[in-house]
Amino acid sequence: MASVSLFIVLFAALLIPLFMARFRITSTPTAVAEIVVGMLLGPSLLNVVNPGGTLSELSDLGVVVLLFLSGMEIDFSLFKRGSGTAKWGPAKLAILGYAGIVGVALLLSYALKLAGLFSHFGFTTIVFITVALGVVIATLKEKELLSKPFGQTMLLLAAFGEVIPLIALTVYAATHGTTHQSVWLLLLIFVAAIVLLLWTRRPFSFFARIDKSTTQLDIRLAFFLIVTLVTIAQSVGAENILGAFLAGMVMKLLRPREETLDKLTSLGYGFFIPIFFIMTGVRINLRTLLADPSSLALIPLLLIGFLAAKLILLPILRLRFKPRNAIAGTWLISTTITLVVPALTVGRNLGILTTQQSGAFTLAAIITCIISPILFNRFYQAEPDDVQPTRVHFVGANLLTVPIAQQLSRGAYDITLYTDDQAKYKTYNSEADVRLIPSFSEGALNEAGAFDADIVMLAYFDHDKNVRVAHWALAAKVPRIIARFEAKNVEDSAYDELAAAGVEMYNSVDANIAMLRSLIETPSTLKMLNDSTAGIYEIVVNNRRFTGLEIKNLPFIDAITVSQIFRDNHFIAPHGDTQLLLGDHLIFSGDKTAVAEIRAALEKQN
Repeated sequence: MASVSLFIVLFAALLIPLFMARFRITSTPTAVAEIVVGMLLGPSLLNVVNPGGTLSELSDLGVVVLLFLSGMEIDFSLFKRGSGTAKWGPAKLAILGYAGIVGVALLLSYALKLAGLFSHFGFTTIVFITVALGVVIATLKEKELLSKPFGQTMLLLAAFGEVIPLIALTVYAATHGTTHQSVWLLLLIFVAAIVLLLWTRRPFSFFARIDKSTTQLDIRLAFFLIVTLVTIAQSVGAENILGAFLAGMVMKLLRPREETLDKLTSLGYGFFIPIFFIMTGVRINLRTLLADPSSLALIPLLLIGFLAAKLILLPILRLRFKPRNAIAGTWLISTTITLVVPALTVGRNLGILTTQQSGAFTLAAIITCIISPILFNRFYQAEPDDVQPTRVHFVGANLLTVPIAQQLSRGAYDITLYTDDQAKYKTYNSEADVRLIPSFSEGALNEAGAFDADIVMLAYFDHDKNVRVAHWALAAKVPRIIARFEAKNVEDSAYDELAAAGVEMYNSVDANIAMLRSLIETPSTLKMLNDSTAGIYEIVVNNRRFTGLEIKNLPFIDAITVSQIFRDNHFIAPHGDTQLLLGDHLIFSGDKTAVAEIRAALEKQN
């Protein structure tokens, strides 16, 4: 019987995404569909799946893997980014917004207690403040918003909505359970996570060099982290899901390759996690739930609680975003399922929830997952921040930079030139966007915003000036710096230091030599460079939507010819079945009119 049940669950896990793709069901998360199918297979209707034995163990492992992958979704770089020119940056909005959610959830939970509907005030608060991080990320990825201010704000809110309730649930279980261990022992699991991070950081980089298909060291390390931290968590009286979540965060901080993330995601969402969600549905008995009036009455009240706790976000998001998007964001953050289901398991183990009450919580959470993404997609409209071009700043205005700036301005670039020469400013300010800085100094350039750019090009004829500006740009953490050096002093180590720091250098002699050689070897090169309709281009793959995609399946492959891929400091000759990786540099020829659209698609950080 156990084998038959496992077969039915795995067959259902295979059919669900196929069914959703066939009937174009895109607004409902797959996890929700799996829970609904589980209810159909369980005692609510068909009763063909036995929830015990192997399936129960695989389900328990599924929730551990789910929380591990959720921990890997945390984008720690968001906590380091400044708010830029906006008064309300993503971090400020997220902190203020989530603090408001916690306050409203406390009031709602207390109201339920006063009404005599559910007496466990703290547990209800924890459930009300949860956010489905996985659903939020999937929705933002689909809209390609993860790198935008709106997407960063939503991601931080969702991260808070998993991390804080998870820690609170662990403390709640420790203080209300049968264990007599001190709550302070819970700190040991965080200490263990830090030790594991420091201990594995250097070996992990070594793994990447010696790994091969038959060893898969990165996957072995991932499961070692999971088992270690889950074991420590259980030993100190914490929930195993906290250990799994921290293991995911440790793995993320190790900066694994994109292929590692793909393999772990495939393993989790391809096998373990669908079993967990389907078995969650199997354990819900609608017949007994509907026969219990008190549990049935909880469903609309809990649904109101899930949604009302997030309404405080509406005026807070209005501080930065347009009204429609504030509404859309509020609906999106109202989505909750990922942590609710494990929390209900904890509640049942503590004896504070009946099976019927657990079913009511689950159904209310399922309803939020159905309606919230639909309403988000209906209300969201692109913000001005979502369509910003690449910012390129030229430091030095002359006969070389002005024509380049004029040509780039016609594409997907925001071009600004800076000069400290009054005569050149008067000569060129009518030809391009040239700004005069009062003096040649780091402070003057910073104050003028010269380093607030995606690319800074240093184009003074004075080599010493370019060296100094390059150091200032590095200190300002400009993502990409291009510097002109017509002649290098071999006794001066400054050039080598700048190159080692990532500064890209060029000079006209080398450029002319390369061009003349190219004209001899490929005579059509000059025609292509001078052609008004075609050209040679290089684009970096930043959009994760295209990673893993074969070149032949690119939506715009008919308009371009890919000649080289620059990957990990090496050129590779691409074929039709060559898969793109994050950070690949595509070198291709194609129609100039299509390049802006292709660049916008591939270089969008998603």
